[in-house]
Amino acid sequence: MLKHADIWHAIDSLAAQNSLSPSGLARKAGLDPTTFNKSKRITQKNKPRWPSTESISKILDATNSTLAEFVNLVGEESAGLLAKRIPVQDLTQASSLGQFDHNGHPMGDTWDEALFARIDDTNAFGLEITGNDYEPVYSDGHLLIISPNADLRRGDRIALMTTNYEIFIKELIRNSPLKAELKGLAAPHQDMTILTQNITWIARILWASQ
Repeated sequence: MLKHADIWHAIDSLAAQNSLSPSGLARKAGLDPTTFNKSKRITQKNKPRWPSTESISKILDATNSTLAEFVNLVGEESAGLLAKRIPVQDLTQASSLGQFDHNGHPMGDTWDEALFARIDDTNAFGLEITGNDYEPVYSDGHLLIISPNADLRRGDRIALMTTNYEIFIKELIRNSPLKAELKGLAAPHQDMTILTQNITWIARILWASQ
């Protein structure tokens, strides 16, 4: 019997295979980015909402996948052994009040989820690039996996949130008890120095989709 959870699992797995979050997969397929959000899978009356055949057709086309390949993902029990669900948010939404605690860990109920290969940091989360501000290094829809617990080293690409809720994606030049010196990734991004007292959190980018 076809189960509601199995269909959504297959969509999550297809997204993971293509290094995308569910919202990134929807965007790639020309759908509303929220189409596959976790919050959309159950109606306000607590009834399961099934994805449409049209949306499934579009994501198969966008990922050059066949229906048979999609069916093979339905109920794939081994996925949980190889991957874990991590919270994912786009940069625009993440740069707002109430999205992180003081340790730089996601909080609140507006976060989506994505399957990603298991990593050591249980607090890892994903940030999706929105717009073209970081081109050609990162383009719209690229997913960055952020590790709050990873050690920071010179030359690492990092994400940083200021006390004004601005999130910057930069390269770390130097991080001291007093300040963080950062290098812009691409023009017109500039090098910058931010005092530690103005930083809410800074974390290393472990991985980025291409």
